[in-house]
Amino acid sequence: MLSKLLLIGVVIKPQGIHGQVKIKPLTDDPRRFLALKEVLAAKVEVDEPLAIAVEEASVRDEFVYARLAACASRNGAEAQRGWLLYVRREDAVPLGEDQNFIADLIGCLVTDLQGREIGKLKEVLQPGANDVYVIALKNGGTMLLPALKRAVPAVDVERGVITVDENVLDEVAVIED
Repeated sequence: MLSKLLLIGVVIKPQGIHGQVKIKPLTDDPRRFLALKEVLAAKVEVDEPLAIAVEEASVRDEFVYARLAACASRNGAEAQRGWLLYVRREDAVPLGEDQNFIADLIGCLVTDLQGREIGKLKEVLQPGANDVYVIALKNGGTMLLPALKRAVPAVDVERGVITVDENVLDEVAVIED
């Protein structure tokens, strides 16, 4: 099931003395924070997020610096440390063809071309040129698989299924016991 909210960042620490915070963006484009008027914030994943105004934002060195919710002091910003920041799915940036939100991929069943279960996607690494899927194998162990079209010919997030071509796994995948 697709979540109604998408995690886009986490507050990692106060920044300065005027209530700004430093945010680790969990999105491909940290500049998306510049256009946000509000985010939904929760202290932990199980909390119901509350709408919080984004009063100012800037991006430097791949981090976002913002003032959230009329905060004007370092103590107020310290209280925001660890906040998880979300947007509603309808407010998310539009995706291009063959793009998916990582949140929608996590937990998907991974099958081969014949539909046989290989495992479940547990994480997506973003080391550089290609994403790397971390797959918890059905029979134990882990597979690291670059998200190449020839290795991953189909992704159906609505059904929760990622299809991999087992014929190329020997040359592109790393399997750890």
